[in-house]
Amino acid sequence: MSGLSSAFGVSGELVTGLLAALGSGLLIGLERERHKGRGQFREPAGLRTFTLAALAGALAQSLAAPGLVAVGALAVTALAAIAYARSSRRDPGLTTEIALLVTYLIGVLCIQAPLLGAPAAVVMTALLAARSRLHRFATSVLREEELHDGLLLGALALVVLPLMPTEPLPWLAGMKAHSLMGLMLLLLALQAVGHAALRVAGPQAGLALSGLLSGLVSSTATIAAMGTRSRAEPQLRLACTAGAVMSTAATWLQAQAMLLALAPQAAMAALPVTGLGIVLAGGLGLLLAHQSRRREGSQTSIGSADGERRGPLRLREALILALMLSAVTIAVSWAREHFGASGLYGAVAIASFADAHSPIASLAGLQASGQISRGQVLVGMLLAIGCNSLTRGLTAWLSGGWAFARLVIPTLLLPLLLCGGLTWLLATLQA
Repeated sequence: MSGLSSAFGVSGELVTGLLAALGSGLLIGLERERHKGRGQFREPAGLRTFTLAALAGALAQSLAAPGLVAVGALAVTALAAIAYARSSRRDPGLTTEIALLVTYLIGVLCIQAPLLGAPAAVVMTALLAARSRLHRFATSVLREEELHDGLLLGALALVVLPLMPTEPLPWLAGMKAHSLMGLMLLLLALQAVGHAALRVAGPQAGLALSGLLSGLVSSTATIAAMGTRSRAEPQLRLACTAGAVMSTAATWLQAQAMLLALAPQAAMAALPVTGLGIVLAGGLGLLLAHQSRRREGSQTSIGSADGERRGPLRLREALILALMLSAVTIAVSWAREHFGASGLYGAVAIASFADAHSPIASLAGLQASGQISRGQVLVGMLLAIGCNSLTRGLTAWLSGGWAFARLVIPTLLLPLLLCGGLTWLLATLQA
């Protein structure tokens, strides 16, 4: 590259930008050429036209003449308008004409930032090539309720959330309205993930998989989302329970990952216990998914009944559960302020009602610095998961009712009891 720039007397950045514009125009032009057709009714722009448009934009920017880029854009727009006027009777679409103008602007961008212009060309080409799939998705796959809820989620995330105040509120025990809105958005996003998995993989596999993945974010929020769906669509109760239980497997997995990252020695000591928790919770989740396939498979109609009328998001339920989880955090803060934490395990127990992972990370940090033993880490981890299981059990009852909670609570307790028994056995053998 330095040799070329020296030979032509220009900077290496300019050569890179021109090459990026050339490649971008060729890429977009190749896609348009395939859809151009032949004969007198072919599209007005193809491989050469798009390549020249990208190079025109790059040259207009590189010459740095005042107003040249704007004049070039007006010229390309005028040519595209003439082409549209000639072809609008047989093809009223504007895709090729708009793409020509965008290609010109991508050529301009390639001179300013080639690492941004070239990916923009790739994204644009992908959009043009996916015309049929996008059309089918918009008209046949995506329902009106899903589009409405997607717009609602986007508005809350991009418009409402940035406007929420970030200062701690004394009447919320120091919590922030921004954090409360973020928690509600997390619950709504998990509902959307579960709905997408339901549509793609079917009720049984889809909800179990989404439960495992979203459990890495928050098992409590996942159980809340699954409970809400279970209440709205009782025919999916076992499948929702499978997703909730798979989220608890993610809790054990994440606990082991945090220990491995922060305290490798404690992680090796905890591996038999966390491994048992992962296997038990995951096995129970898979068993419930299998039972759901047998019992609910023939009865399930995705997108029917209440789910199709109301859409995937349950805004009211998400708000109520966000307030409930925030109330737990407020109660923890109040207890710490008035009663303090009597010892290591008391602090872990209080904090774990709101979140199990933060206390486990704290225990791992203390063990890595030599302040506590590996045995204390193991006991503290079980205490954290156990106390948080109380919150998750309450969440299951509030979100899905007793019919859902009576299936979730035993699957929370069984791995915990067996892992506690294994911990006691290991401690006895070591003594």
